Amino acid sequence: QVQLIESGGGSVQAGDSLRLSCTASGRSFNTYAMAWFRQAPGKERDFVAAIRWTAVSAIYTDAVKGRFTFWREDSKNTVYLQMNHLEPEDTAVYYCAADLPPYGAGILRSDYDFWGRGTQVTVSS
Repeated sequence: QVQLIESGGGSVQAGDSLRLSCTASGRSFNTYAMAWFRQAPGKERDFVAAIRWTAVSAIYTDAVKGRFTFWREDSKNTVYLQMNHLEPEDTAVYYCAADLPPYGAGILRSDYDFWGRGTQVTVSS
């Protein structure tokens, strides 16, 4: 089974930046589709961003487009989420997810087979 470990969360002020990372176990990381989801208090765990194994491009939810950047470094079995211009609405636990081949739709929780334990991001106004 694939194990995922997130890191990089913390408490920041609005307008600040954070970089999250997620490292996966296994030798076949370059075949995984990877994603970030987030869960705010009292809300559903929602899609944030995803990237296919081909790494042609990442996709983002509208709420973070232009502010967040998602990329992968396959040699390190790691993906990153650079979060700029953070807003209080970004406060959530951020989860890394992996989808092994064959791939699903890519934006639903059910599309992903493996999950990290999450890292807390708190943004104060």
